[in-house]
Amino acid sequence: MAKIDAFFRLMNAQGASDLHVSSGNLPALRIKGSLERVNYHVLDSDELEELLFEITPDDKRKIFEETGDLDFAYELPGVGRFRANYFRQAHGVAAVFRQIPSEIMTIEQLGLPSVARRFATLPKGLVLVTGPTGSGKSTTLAALVDYANKHRRDHIVTIEDPIEFQHRSRNCIINHREVHRHTLSFAAALRGALREDPDIVLVGELRDRETISLALEAAATGHLVLATLHTQSASKTVHRMIEVFPAEEQESVRSLLSDTLKGIMAQTLLKRMDGKGRIAAIEILVGTPAVATLIREDKTYQLPTVMQTGRKYGMIYGDDALEDLVRKRLVAPEEAFEHAAEKERFIPYMKTIPEEYRDLIEKAEKTAAASGGGAPQQGGGRPAGARPVARTRR
Repeated sequence: MAKIDAFFRLMNAQGASDLHVSSGNLPALRIKGSLERVNYHVLDSDELEELLFEITPDDKRKIFEETGDLDFAYELPGVGRFRANYFRQAHGVAAVFRQIPSEIMTIEQLGLPSVARRFATLPKGLVLVTGPTGSGKSTTLAALVDYANKHRRDHIVTIEDPIEFQHRSRNCIINHREVHRHTLSFAAALRGALREDPDIVLVGELRDRETISLALEAAATGHLVLATLHTQSASKTVHRMIEVFPAEEQESVRSLLSDTLKGIMAQTLLKRMDGKGRIAAIEILVGTPAVATLIREDKTYQLPTVMQTGRKYGMIYGDDALEDLVRKRLVAPEEAFEHAAEKERFIPYMKTIPEEYRDLIEKAEKTAAASGGGAPQQGGGRPAGARPVARTRR
């Protein structure tokens, strides 16, 4: 048994999602969203290299020594699989290991909106799952593939770096490809996929312009493309997809994206009020004709309004999702406030008004008093432009 395996067993015992090991620091586990130090000793670079290289394949070690960065998957029988990222830093080597759940959670188990099932059964188009690092994008994508695997009779090709969730072919045939192991790059694998008679292509990450371009091409030629991006909202995702191209190409990209985009799920993980881990707030954009028109005409600043009024199509605006969690007392108002786009709408829920918003509150109070609006609510009133919301006392 490798020495570092003891840390992976500790992760399981503590319910940790990540293990951080870094030269010059104590090891740490991410538990329910927060880093907790492990009762161990400070690791020096030589000791940590020995721990890491004991589980590193020779070809991967060569890549790390040449580039200073490495991604691969490590499996410990009886414990689980882990996505490993090695990197060099000022004091030596460092690594982060993320646990990949051995059991693929379903759309129902994750509590994803019902529109997710529709996304998984689309005949063609582009569906994006976005969010910051650690927001559960891979878990959501795995649930979509799992649903397709159970309800379709198609060929699914996944392209990842490294392979995370391993699906067993059921009604579908699933082929997993790992970048740098089975193919040179995401772009090379995408080019190859178009000749492999796929119905669904999963792209672990749209990292660059070439990969985005090929993903759009695949979606436009009759394939369902599922992919991730590191963006924090649906509207920012659309901007990212377009702005990565030179100005002279953006008009044609907007046209292609407007035709192929079928949905965006932008998710954020928040700490639960009851301390039982984290919960996702998910923004949903559905590629309706109205959305396609806004993208084509470069009016993406109107997408938040479309999401707010498009619930009948399965759309959810991000701040509405956050407010729903606050109303259900699943997430603290302060937590929602930190992640909200329209932060002022969460102030009436909060006991303490953030310093930078006090002037705004005072201005709203004066405006209300001058217009005969009556006495302000306890907690500072509602800021101008904020929606009426029910007071929730804690």
